Amino acid sequence: MSIDKHKIRNIGIMAHIDAGKTTLSERILFYTGLTHRMGEVHEGTAIMDWMEQEQKRGITITSATTACFWKDIYINLIDTPGHVDFTIEVERSLRVLDGVIAVFDSVHGVESQSETVWRQADTYKIPRICFLNKMDRTGASFTKSFRSIQQKLSLTPIAIQLPLGEGSQFEGVLDLVEEKMYFWNQDEFGKTFKTQDISTEYQEIFEKKRKELIETLAEWDEKILEKYLENQSPSTKEIKQALRQQTLNLKITPVLCGSAFKNKGVQTLLDAVKDYLPSPLDVLPATGKNFKGDQVLCPPEDKAPLSSLAFKIVFDSFSKTLTYIRVYSGTLKVGQELFNTRQKKTERVQKILKMHSNSRKEIKELKSGDIAAVAGLKWTQTGDSLCDISRQVFFERLSFPEPVLSVAIEPKSSVDQSKIESALQKIEREDPSCQIKKDTETGQMLLLGMGELHIEILLERLLKDYKVSARIGKPQVSFRETPSKIWQGSEEFHHEIQGKKHFAKTSLKIEPLERGKGFLFESKLKDLSKELLFEIKEGIKQTLSSGPFMGYPVKDLKVSLLKLNYNEEDLSLLAIRSCIYQNFSKGLRQAGTELLEPIFKITIDSPEEFTGAVIGDLNVRKGKIQDIHSKEGLKIITALAPLSKLFGYATDIRSLSQGKAHFSMEMHGYRLIPKKEKEKLFI
Repeated sequence: MSIDKHKIRNIGIMAHIDAGKTTLSERILFYTGLTHRMGEVHEGTAIMDWMEQEQKRGITITSATTACFWKDIYINLIDTPGHVDFTIEVERSLRVLDGVIAVFDSVHGVESQSETVWRQADTYKIPRICFLNKMDRTGASFTKSFRSIQQKLSLTPIAIQLPLGEGSQFEGVLDLVEEKMYFWNQDEFGKTFKTQDISTEYQEIFEKKRKELIETLAEWDEKILEKYLENQSPSTKEIKQALRQQTLNLKITPVLCGSAFKNKGVQTLLDAVKDYLPSPLDVLPATGKNFKGDQVLCPPEDKAPLSSLAFKIVFDSFSKTLTYIRVYSGTLKVGQELFNTRQKKTERVQKILKMHSNSRKEIKELKSGDIAAVAGLKWTQTGDSLCDISRQVFFERLSFPEPVLSVAIEPKSSVDQSKIESALQKIEREDPSCQIKKDTETGQMLLLGMGELHIEILLERLLKDYKVSARIGKPQVSFRETPSKIWQGSEEFHHEIQGKKHFAKTSLKIEPLERGKGFLFESKLKDLSKELLFEIKEGIKQTLSSGPFMGYPVKDLKVSLLKLNYNEEDLSLLAIRSCIYQNFSKGLRQAGTELLEPIFKITIDSPEEFTGAVIGDLNVRKGKIQDIHSKEGLKIITALAPLSKLFGYATDIRSLSQGKAHFSMEMHGYRLIPKKEKEKLFI
């Protein structure tokens, strides 16, 4: 099946948790004819939430992929999670998408995780359209939600629809571009809708808002500006062209509205996907680098050398390993050999599968600009570049957040040991935001994750999906270490191994950095080769994974190479790397390290009568209030608190507020633990 690339839309749906992303996805599948009944999140029947853990909790945990047709366009759709613990799922989806539908709960407007995913889309410069969902809910307000987008997010929002009524009075939408009103027929699950001209009742608001739309467009589009100055009204076609161009230019964001659950506004949203979001030909060609560091351009041409990116790994009972990929250039075929530029290994494609949630359809080839899953890849990991060996290209790898919680896992018997290790390796390969480590002192396996819910779901998968028997410890905070002071010193490595002399002498300087600066490396020696610098940096990185105080990873430091002596006639990379390792390890021990703990930003929506109890509880948890303001009869409280004090917070806040307060958390950074607190933590 050959599809015109102008007709392809690679889009994702992103939002704060419970804004209605998955419900919207289910409606899209129904109206595009891909399914014949609507799945519901609250009933655990949503097709896109196919995992048992998702159906039980009513939330999206892993991004689900499907493909469908709407009119004459072909849509690759990815439904992403809204919970902060699964931010990496959003990140790796955005890496391969061309456009996004940002969904907002019209009762609450922009919420904390809405801002997080919006910033992620900013990073990848992805064009967006906004959908104000739940217009049928009590308290829904198009005006307030629109204003929150104006105030809190980048890109200028531009309303192209208005709601016909709000809350229980919501009937349909008024289209400012088409100059029409749409009313949905609930007897047919919203499959059909009535179109009519603007009624007298809405004529005044229509003219006012259409004028605002044209004025906003005139700021960015010369043709619209020219017509505006000449007191002429641009045509529907001209407005659509201007909206599309400025959406692609990341100047504006079209805003639509509806109620996915009540089957209103979804078809017009799909029309907006067609009209305003980009095809693979509308975005800049993917750019990578070759082994020499030269830039490689990969335009979406089917006959070009193959270049693609693996963005997700899944293990299943059918094909064992499925690798989701986006093809940027060339054509991928069954049986083809792929070169993995990071692993420097060759892989062979056994099957190419178009996925519909967790079901699949085999295809023979995948052309540039398209997305699918590939079976048979043994070595490939998330973020790896796969290409034709004749033109090797590296795409920028994904960066993964640091895990902040850990649990110890012990097998119940020796028989379970290898089974647990195998299962954990698969889980880690599927989910790069978790890590598996082995405690060198106790021999325990440690599973590290992004939060309580993340850890809970990973453990559930380990015990139920992989059917292992294990004893699980209590979640522990994963702290960090950082140098206490500046240190400078030298080290010498001099060994004879199998008759060959290995010699190196190094001098390093270690300096603590401000919070959030990570790891910096600098060489004061200007004549070293790239190969030598790489070996030195790798030698240091080996030591960063375990600090001298408690064995936690080391961060926020700068290391400078001051001197390096070695035998130039018989260069030994082993000696240099070992010497650097010893030099740096000694430096950290002698400088000493301080302990850092993860701090989370908490946003709480609480009825006013429970505000005092919520704030009092935050004070007990050593939380620092950042802001309190009123909104829709609620108090919005923002605070910073150490993760070590937030265990069980979901249960406690429900108890404090009779289940009426809601909260979200996201990683804010690390702070130095005061000496007195550190002593209490480790008594």
